[in-house]
Amino acid sequence: MKNTRETLESIYKQYNRPEYLSTDPLEFLHFYPELRDREIVALIASALAYGRVVLIRRSVSRVLEILGPRPSVFLSQRREQDFPPIFQGFCHRFCKAEHLAALFTAIKRLLETHGGLEQAYSLGTNPDHDHVMPSMGAFYNLMSRAGLEGAGHLIPDPFRGSACKRFNLFLRWMVRKDQVDPGGWTCVHPGQLIVPMDVHMGRICRSMALTSRKQNDLKTALEATRGFGEICPRDPVRYDFALTRVSMENPELFF
Repeated sequence: MKNTRETLESIYKQYNRPEYLSTDPLEFLHFYPELRDREIVALIASALAYGRVVLIRRSVSRVLEILGPRPSVFLSQRREQDFPPIFQGFCHRFCKAEHLAALFTAIKRLLETHGGLEQAYSLGTNPDHDHVMPSMGAFYNLMSRAGLEGAGHLIPDPFRGSACKRFNLFLRWMVRKDQVDPGGWTCVHPGQLIVPMDVHMGRICRSMALTSRKQNDLKTALEATRGFGEICPRDPVRYDFALTRVSMENPELFF
């Protein structure tokens, strides 16, 4: 375990650096110093974080250009019926204008009702929870009641057993704080976070013997998180960004 920790810390120091942000939609969060704006940007960027990175960044950039420098102010000044025409013509793989309109409707209603996304999310948190699945489920239900049903796949349903990679990315970005994750939320402890699991992270975790499961689902994400938790109990997703970067540069390490 000691050698594994030393190896991971070496990878972390080398790759968990701002100069690698240009390869990740996470970079956009660093342009928004106000927490109420950053959490909106984080939710949008993570919701669109599927497909090729170049296309993800292009789509996120297009949405953020519409929202302007203060997304929270933009939403407060727009009516719900304004959203469909505002995003008319938008397309990111399966995501169309009507999906974005539904997502922004839900966000706007949560902001109006709770004052911010963190305040809304915090309603389902508990410091005694082992991980964020219960609070993710509560937040998903809250968003659903606020109009999320028309957003399609943009926000995954935690109750369906998927790894919810994009949801867990959103939480990692907003909860952790270091050179790459800007943080800002205090309602969740980093030790409760779950590894954002996809095909690439699954391959990495299996190569490190953190899981033997073949599926990249919720059970695998939780198993891998427990493995990382033995290495870094208070911050099990500490190495996520760095491992993803090194796997891009040296994919043969994890085959």
